[in-house]
Amino acid sequence: MLRPRIPVNPLPTGLVAPLVHPATTADVEPCHNTQPVACDHHHAQTPVPAAPRVQVPAVRLTPTGLIAVVAGGAGLVLIVGTVLVSLLLAVAISAASVAVCAVVLRSLLNGQHKR
Repeated sequence: MLRPRIPVNPLPTGLVAPLVHPATTADVEPCHNTQPVACDHHHAQTPVPAAPRVQVPAVRLTPTGLIAVVAGGAGLVLIVGTVLVSLLLAVAISAASVAVCAVVLRSLLNGQHKR
């Protein structure tokens, strides 16, 4: 049947080692030992290093950059406004033409009934 492709695991050294699954055997069962092994040595706890803080660089705008951002925003508002007004105008013209067609058809139908 279809077998999934196993991705490779890139190491920090740049070497790429494929993931290898151990061979499965039916007669071997895993040993789950939940109790720690006792020994005569004194083990000191290793300090957990703090996670390094990633600082995001602050955005700094020069006066020229600020003018460019403002001009771009104003241009975007003008373009979106123009598109919306043109869509509204198209709907209004369509509605007016449908109303005119309805009035003309009504007058034609009423004219036939009177004759």
